[in-house]
Amino acid sequence: MIASSGPTIHGSAVLVGDRAVLIRGPSGAGKSRLAFDLILAGRSRQLPVTTLVGDDRLFVTPLHDGLLVRPAPELEGMIEIRGFGIRRCAFIAEAQVGLVIDLEAPDAERLPPPKALRTTILGVDLARIPVAATFSPLPIAIAALTTIPGCSDTRSTTDCPGESGNHISPTTAME
Repeated sequence: MIASSGPTIHGSAVLVGDRAVLIRGPSGAGKSRLAFDLILAGRSRQLPVTTLVGDDRLFVTPLHDGLLVRPAPELEGMIEIRGFGIRRCAFIAEAQVGLVIDLEAPDAERLPPPKALRTTILGVDLARIPVAATFSPLPIAIAALTTIPGCSDTRSTTDCPGESGNHISPTTAME
């Protein structure tokens, strides 16, 4: 594990499968809520196993092949659940970011242009989903995590004729 130092981001992060989702947004936008909702989606098998990385303050470190995210040591294993308080939660000490979700994003559109679906953090180019303040981020996050290459859950299922839990492709509407 890399020592906790360097730049921090105000946000939340969860590990979904083998990549982290970094959730950013202004105070009160629902970062912790989305993180907890994603954890619950993992428990209900809508997503691969999902584990908290950190909530509120995260350390980020660029790597040669990505961006590493870690919780602030004093906040390890804690998540705020609005109306219930700060609770302990299983967590992982570090993960590589695969997707950034920006809540209350001013550039969120119904059909975002390709440039809005990428962001750069500390020189690292990452997939991004901008979410408008008027939309629930959970369905958008699950859609992204089950349709974006590299974020998809490809576990085999017996009730799925294509032998994978993800049959939606980015071009389905065009096929």
